[in-house]
This record gives sequence, structure tokens and C-alpha cells, in this order.
Amino acid sequence: MEIESVGHDIARVRMRLSEHNTRHGGTISGPAMFTVADFSIYVALIGRLGSAAIPSVTSNLNITFLTRPPARDVIAEARLVRVGRRLAYAEVALYSEGSSELIAHATGTYALVSSAPKA
Repeated sequence: MEIESVGHDIARVRMRLSEHNTRHGGTISGPAMFTVADFSIYVALIGRLGSAAIPSVTSNLNITFLTRPPARDVIAEARLVRVGRRLAYAEVALYSEGSSELIAHATGTYALVSSAPKA
């Protein structure tokens, strides 16, 4: 995966087409799209929180596959909807390279884990 851009509360990540993320019949696998959605949220969190986001973990990720994607790079555009003290909620739009049609939509929640030791 390749981070294309990071801004305040947003990230754009590209998953390059490879034999490891395609299915028979020339389409992108669901687990590969799930992975790029999850990673793009994490990138957006690091963009917002810096190194404080590093111990954060996915607590929920929901993805809806909207159409069968062609065998092309997948672009994930993540947007942080809300970042609180303990949880962050985001949404991700997934596209095939060169198309404006959504191939999948994901929402996710990250637990923001404090790295401070508990007393």
C-alpha cells in the first residue's frame, strides 16, 4: 500500500494491484479491500494525532461492497468523523483507479489506547 496524501482528518491510500489481492475472474478480493480501508483510517489517525495514535487498535470495522471491482488499483479515502478521548470513528470510500463510482464503503472505530502506565 502507498500513502498518497494525509491532511487534517483525512488520508488517501492506494493499494496496488497484485496477484496477492485479486480473485479468480479478475476482481479485487474482499479481504484486500477490508485491509486498505482499515489501514487508511490508521493513517488518518496518525495524521491527526501523530505518534500518540500508534498504540491505537481497530475495535470495529464494517464494510459494504457495492459493486464488483475491476482488476485495478484501489483508492481508499478515509475521513475522521469524530475523535474523542478514547474512541475515533471514521468512514472510508473505496474506488477503482480511474473511476468515481464507489466500489465499497466502510466505517470503523479505533480504540485510542493510552501509552501511559496505569497506577
